[in-house]
Amino acid sequence: MSSTNMPAGPPPFLPGLELSRRLYTDVVRPLLEEAAPGVPHSAARLGSGSDVLGYDTPHSAGPSWRPRLQLFLRRHDVHRHAGRIRHVLAAHLPRTFHGHPARDGVEVTHITPWFVATLGFDPSAPGDIGPTDWLATPTQLLAEVTAGAVFHDGLGELAPLRSALRWYPHDIWLHVLACQWRRVAREAPYVTHCGETGDELGSAVAAARVARDLMRLGLLMDRRYPPYGKWLGTAFARTTTGHHLAPVLTAAVTATDRRSREKHLSQAYEATADLHNQLDLTDRVAQDARPERFAAALTARISDPAIKDLPPTGAIDQFVDDPEILTRPPLTRALYREARKPRSE
Repeated sequence: MSSTNMPAGPPPFLPGLELSRRLYTDVVRPLLEEAAPGVPHSAARLGSGSDVLGYDTPHSAGPSWRPRLQLFLRRHDVHRHAGRIRHVLAAHLPRTFHGHPARDGVEVTHITPWFVATLGFDPSAPGDIGPTDWLATPTQLLAEVTAGAVFHDGLGELAPLRSALRWYPHDIWLHVLACQWRRVAREAPYVTHCGETGDELGSAVAAARVARDLMRLGLLMDRRYPPYGKWLGTAFARTTTGHHLAPVLTAAVTATDRRSREKHLSQAYEATADLHNQLDLTDRVAQDARPERFAAALTARISDPAIKDLPPTGAIDQFVDDPEILTRPPLTRALYREARKPRSE
């Protein structure tokens, strides 16, 4: 059989952000100029998907893999032109683009409803983003709107919004760090307690939970929003100490006896404590101090009394970990408000 008759192989892998950028530049923007000439817009690839966080690989490019992007219009232009734009895109977008499906990958919307649907609040509203907005929003969702790529910002709104959401205000950061140290403090003793009763499985599960909490703590220290479990290891490996701590935590969760787990976790605690001290957020805390000491030192540095007095539950994904909940902003906000209520006597 001649080479010209050989079946075509899969298309060369293009990272999703680059694929979406090319779709916008080569196809969508010319069609937009035809459908609504002179109408200003912004274009970006934000929201859910491994490509937004830069974690996509050739294995991601399955049958449903496709370029995707948002077209943002001014509010009055959505009413005037969105229908025409959608019609032109539906009629003229190619069936495939670089070997991948290209239909139904373009969302035409206005910035405010898109951010409200994605995060649960409007970051462009007058006034500062409040503590409830920060703490009731899962870090996965904050990562999805601050990562990704902006291909064109003709409205001039995406850049300042993404900058405002890039990271927590200082006092909120201190609060979240303190609450993460408290999680470690609650979980760590179970590694020993279970092992002492002969429950090696329980001890192993406790060690895995501590490892997860330390990974999230490392990301928070590195000013990175922790993603949900699917990408937690990938994200942690890119932190300041990830290359050093990942083997130690791997050894802890794969150890077959309690004492080995304790040894590896002790090394991880010391490395995390050293990173805390390098941040210079508090007075120096001894590396062998209990996790509660780090939490107390961080809380003491919070200057806003309203944040200092918040319950020690922290952000929503520090006490809720069900993805079905964490992808529903109205529900996370309701749960966070409930958690802030004082306990009944």
